[in-house]
Amino acid sequence: MNHQKVHEQLAHFSREIKLPYTLKHFKEELEEANKKNKTYETFLYDLLEKEYDLRKENGRKSRIRNARFPYKKYLEDLVIEDLPEDAQKKVKIFSTLKFIETGQNIILAGNPGTGNYEKQWFMERNEVAALICNGCSFICFHNTSI
Repeated sequence: MNHQKVHEQLAHFSREIKLPYTLKHFKEELEEANKKNKTYETFLYDLLEKEYDLRKENGRKSRIRNARFPYKKYLEDLVIEDLPEDAQKKVKIFSTLKFIETGQNIILAGNPGTGNYEKQWFMERNEVAALICNGCSFICFHNTSI
């Protein structure tokens, strides 16, 4: 089988089993492997690693898109200086995400208008938290009288 036919078949297989990185970059990866004299195992490892990385990134983007958040906000967008002093300290602590590693939940309590809901939105949408927050809850309470 000639190289052209092999490349066509590889493109077909990549399309059928949904390997978008391989489909798009196979020839470039093959040329690089030939230039660097990579072994077959190294070539396959590098190709599949990039395929895996692309799939993980696409999955992350898909989860964020499917969540249908009304708007995106990130901790980096929060003007920490506008928050009360105690909230500034807590946001810095929360931004390390150590509470996720220890399996702790976050409860934000305060009067309406004090920014608890905004802080909750920021933390829920933080990309790192979206990837690793399995089972953690962000709960926001407002101290309102009935």
